[in-house]
Amino acid sequence: MLIKKYVMNKRFFCGIVALALLSGLFAQTSLNSPYSQHGVGLLSDQSQGFSRGMNGASLGLRQGNIINTMNPASYACVDSLTMIIDMGVTGQMTHFKETVNGVSKSMNAKNASLDYAVASFRLRPNLGMALGILPFSNIGYKYTASTYLGKTDGTITETYTGNGGLHEAFIGVGWQVSKDLSVGANVGYLWGEMNKSVSSSSTTSINSISRSYYAMVNSYKLDFGVQWQKRLKNNDMLTVGATLGAGHKLGADAICNVTNVSNGDGKADTISNGLSIPMTYGLGVAWTHGTNLIVDADFLLQNWGGIDFPGVGDDGVYALQNNITKNRYQINVGADFVPDPVSRKFIKRVHYRIGGGFSTPYYNINGKNGPKELSLSAGFGIPLQNSYNNRSVLNVSAQWARMSATGMITENIFRINIGLTFNERWFAKWKIN
Repeated sequence: MLIKKYVMNKRFFCGIVALALLSGLFAQTSLNSPYSQHGVGLLSDQSQGFSRGMNGASLGLRQGNIINTMNPASYACVDSLTMIIDMGVTGQMTHFKETVNGVSKSMNAKNASLDYAVASFRLRPNLGMALGILPFSNIGYKYTASTYLGKTDGTITETYTGNGGLHEAFIGVGWQVSKDLSVGANVGYLWGEMNKSVSSSSTTSINSISRSYYAMVNSYKLDFGVQWQKRLKNNDMLTVGATLGAGHKLGADAICNVTNVSNGDGKADTISNGLSIPMTYGLGVAWTHGTNLIVDADFLLQNWGGIDFPGVGDDGVYALQNNITKNRYQINVGADFVPDPVSRKFIKRVHYRIGGGFSTPYYNINGKNGPKELSLSAGFGIPLQNSYNNRSVLNVSAQWARMSATGMITENIFRINIGLTFNERWFAKWKIN
């Protein structure tokens, strides 16, 4: 009994140390997108390397050798002999295209960042644990827009800039209640800053106005999950997963500062406790055929439409508005195939992945729907060899995404994600014969 307690404490201590080391490397994700100025920014993909090649489809995934933070019920099946660490970096190239008065303009932008860092291990039989840091949203943009008002008033140029985003540090557990049923929960700390500004300049004597928006978030985040499994045939398994994210006020003040650049006069408006996150509902179904094939399909609903969001209304007053955000729907489908995971031939142990998805925006732009997103992905899981096992994996995936709406900027995004799933036998006792 004392030995078991010692091993469990050792795993917990290793998990905390690993999280501390990984969090020191975690940095603000860089981004270039004018669409990130809306709401809390562009929402991040919180999936890990295994499912990135499947376009993030993961609510029904339940494997003992991976970390699936999208559904905390999956932690219950983590391998008892290992501690899994998963880290990922993402490089992104975006092509922007806009057509104004029949004239097309385009430009490119490149970004790279450390994306996520998570760890998982078993506390005791039927009880697994995970912890780590994930991105939640990202803000990053800078662009100008000029309007010609006539010979008398001249041209007004507005410069839009923004940076920041929200991140989540979490700890979660998954419990296998019975042979077929598992439940789990993540408790997270959500933090970050949102900085947005609009400054104007004129070629005439028209007063120049500068507006800045700021909010600092320090709050909690709760996510719950359940997975139910049913064996269909000897080699086929069906897993149904469901998740619930609790919506609530973030306790953050939304501040708007308006300054007359010409004379320095200004005013500040504050909306106390003005930011919220929505209720989120997810449903996923996964089919597993032996050890060779996994197919997963997910549906996600985020109830942003039930949230009032800070903004400047038609009356020019900075206040909570009910027409800025809207419900967001997302569908992802993906598959993972490995010819023979125990083959002596390296090429047969490689995982081949493919996926696709579609999502609607959670915000309106000037009273119109924001851009919808269509995405496709493909990737590989490359096994890494060592002297006594073969369980660590290098996950490499590519994703193409297109964000577009009528009369707005079109973004074609190409992402490369490289993730390392470090999965070694940390807790096995060696015996010398």
